[in-house]
Amino acid sequence: MAVDIIERMFGRTLTAETEWVPENLDAIPPGYVLAAVVDDIDINQCSGYDRIRVLQAHQRMQAHYAALSYHAMTAVVDACKDDDGGFADEAAAAGAAEIAAALRLTRRAADAEMTLALDLQRRLPGVWDALCEGTIDVRRARVIVNNTLHLTIAGARSIVDEVIGDAPLLTTGQLQAKLRKLCIEVDPDDAKGRYQRAVEDRRVIFEPTVDGTSELHALNLSPERAAAARANINQLALQAKRSGDPRAMDQLRTDILLDLLAGTKAGHTCKGGVELLTDLPTLTGLADNPGELAGYGPVIADIARQVVKNQQNTEWRWTLVDPDTGMPIDGGITRRRPSTAQRRRVQTRHRTCVHPGCRMPATACDIDHRIPWSESHITKTDDLAPLCRHHHTIRHRHGWTYRPLPSGDFEFTTPLGHTYTTTGRSP
Repeated sequence: MAVDIIERMFGRTLTAETEWVPENLDAIPPGYVLAAVVDDIDINQCSGYDRIRVLQAHQRMQAHYAALSYHAMTAVVDACKDDDGGFADEAAAAGAAEIAAALRLTRRAADAEMTLALDLQRRLPGVWDALCEGTIDVRRARVIVNNTLHLTIAGARSIVDEVIGDAPLLTTGQLQAKLRKLCIEVDPDDAKGRYQRAVEDRRVIFEPTVDGTSELHALNLSPERAAAARANINQLALQAKRSGDPRAMDQLRTDILLDLLAGTKAGHTCKGGVELLTDLPTLTGLADNPGELAGYGPVIADIARQVVKNQQNTEWRWTLVDPDTGMPIDGGITRRRPSTAQRRRVQTRHRTCVHPGCRMPATACDIDHRIPWSESHITKTDDLAPLCRHHHTIRHRHGWTYRPLPSGDFEFTTPLGHTYTTTGRSP
């Protein structure tokens, strides 16, 4: 059946020995045709380049069928409405009970799936359309829904209209950061109120695990203090590692955190650095545009101003941006430490690791020579870019390459031949 459909659609006669991936595979919309095409492909017989294309096609089909599944869930709720044609208050709960039994889900899982289905179908139909078209997946759909719950329907839909085109190109972390920023811009007062209420609910939770260990969670922290604490812990771990400590970095960071909280590391006096990105009108109080803490994401204007006001003895890195273009126009540090002007310029221009999807702050990255120094014996700022240690290793060990674009972005090429464009600008 699949072979017949392919032969009719593409005018090709396939044999058992033929392993053919259509050139326009990326353009085939999800549905029975795409399903037939990918079902007939033996991915193990494809080139490395085509294996990525087939994987992407399967992801589009997966998103498409997920959208249809959520549509079916809302249809179950429709079947649970009262005799007058209106929805009973418990219709959604009744529908969730039906799907819990049919799909063998827990009550909590069924409620979560039904809530998402109703949000997609009735609150944010634009997100459901994108899911049905396969341009976004369930993970991204859930991020959009969860990060717009506090908005009115009109406000949420306006943000969806602004973000849905970029959503397929962003990781879930980048998408969440973009949504947070847009929500702050749409209603700064609401964002400030939600932040203040959340901070008032800050708390520490201690929980056991099934392995006999325990977890310590600190919730609803003010981001500038949490970022400073994280940077301090990371710097102490790096110092220990450079001194020959055999523990892994995650082990070091965890042990240092516990030592500091327990008061057993009184000798540590290291101050961590925090990188702030903001525009001049916000810094001077003339505007309330969101700022950005490296590695965390958007923060309300009050937090951005507090970062500058409360620097005290900690080194704070700052970057001023043009409010119209979002591009950096100046930067610096509040206390001098050993660092080259080139490193500062690179970190100002690119605030995170430039590898596709990575959000590691540039200040915690290696500075990579795009053209290896062993070949050029020249270190030029234009040839430098921040790469976190993991992606720096991946680039050199597995053959990733990248080149700068006139826009200031980078075009990466993978070992399998696919290209991806990354930008130094915030999502």
